[in-house]
Amino acid sequence: MDVFGFGRRRRFWTLLLERCWKRMLVESRNSEAYMGYELKHTVPHVSILGIGGAGCNIVSLMAKNGSEASILALNSDARHLSVTKAEKRILLGYNTTSGLGCMGFPERGARAAKESVGEIAKELFGSQVIFIVVGLGGGTGTGAAPVVAEIAKSQGAAAIGVVTIPFQTENMRRAKAKEGLEALIGVCDAVIVVDNGKLLKTAGNLPLSQSLVAANRLIARFLRNLSDMLVEPCSPGFDLSLKALMTENGVCTFGFGEGFGYTKVKDSIRNALANLLLDVRDLRKAEGGIIHVEGGEDMKAEDLKEANKILKKIASNARVSCGVRLNNSMYDSVRATIVLAGVESPFQEKRRKLNLVSSWLKRLFRD
Repeated sequence: MDVFGFGRRRRFWTLLLERCWKRMLVESRNSEAYMGYELKHTVPHVSILGIGGAGCNIVSLMAKNGSEASILALNSDARHLSVTKAEKRILLGYNTTSGLGCMGFPERGARAAKESVGEIAKELFGSQVIFIVVGLGGGTGTGAAPVVAEIAKSQGAAAIGVVTIPFQTENMRRAKAKEGLEALIGVCDAVIVVDNGKLLKTAGNLPLSQSLVAANRLIARFLRNLSDMLVEPCSPGFDLSLKALMTENGVCTFGFGEGFGYTKVKDSIRNALANLLLDVRDLRKAEGGIIHVEGGEDMKAEDLKEANKILKKIASNARVSCGVRLNNSMYDSVRATIVLAGVESPFQEKRRKLNLVSSWLKRLFRD
């Protein structure tokens, strides 16, 4: 007989402790779920779109090698699209092109993209940063890219064009490319321009077919570096790098460089600046700069500060930020990628003349 009620008290405290323990477990699980949700939604969703033949070739390489970004391929040529590697493939404007391509007419490319607006918008929904990869000068890419950029912007995403310009000997294609570039600059937050002539020089003395593949690999590698900077939250300078690129509405360019030994970081930066893939009128006028350095654990903080100083000396007005990626397989060597935003190039001649006329008229009426 429990005269003093010890049994009842023991059961009471046992039940109380069990309830407290269960509540602590539930709160812990909710906290972990919230942390997972918060981490997922603070990392931007990046999509990389290849449009037309050249763009699809580049994103196909990225899909084969793996990427944290979503890879999409858009083309009006059904046969080419069928052999393209991507998470999602969209055949543009079947009623316009019958799946046979745009025959080099940008107008048909624009119509094909407008015909497929619903499907494109569905696939881009939720993306915060969208790279639009195009080889300008043809029909599908040149015509469809501005339409796709408008769709991206209408959904609140940052639209960044990554385009190649034909060789100087391709007069008609180069003229079309300039018009397409002007249209893209008017829509995108930034357009990264690569001159095919400069790009192929990086392939050395390889046969033409192998040179083109090597050139595509170079652009694919650049896109992967840039998307990794955006996707990986541990990358130093991520937020500044994003802002530096997004806020400069105009032409951008990039370059790669390698360095070895004691001065590896400095040399990689200098080599990247010497190998920019676009003729730039004056580097000092660049408005934004990103340095992405990949190297082993032997890199020092002082090296990165020196890298910033080198770029600031050349582009004194640019807002410069630096991202670092550690690669344990690298030792005593560094690979650097530099992006310069808001630069002036020969492809902006028409826009530069219009700006000069506009400023002259303003001064005339002001006086």
